[in-house]
Amino acid sequence: MTTAAAPAAKKDKKFQGVVVVNRENCKGCGFCVEFCPLHALELEKGYNAKGYHPPFLAKPEKCNGCDMCGLFCPDFSIYGYREKLDSAAADSAAA
Repeated sequence: MTTAAAPAAKKDKKFQGVVVVNRENCKGCGFCVEFCPLHALELEKGYNAKGYHPPFLAKPEKCNGCDMCGLFCPDFSIYGYREKLDSAAADSAAA
């Protein structure tokens, strides 16, 4: 017999993830989108100067700045980092 566990309490976010994309250097391989553990990235519908679809942060609320996108990018065209939230911004984001 299995019992349903109560949902865990949501933790307050102390940081937000930020992703920086060098659109013109990107060749649109999609590794960053594929390997993003939180599925926060998508490929743009538009093209860069080389004719490729660069990624963008489609779901910024999901990103935690883990830099998995940057680790898999063969051209070093993308990287992620964590930006600390001040308490006022964190309170308004939670509301």
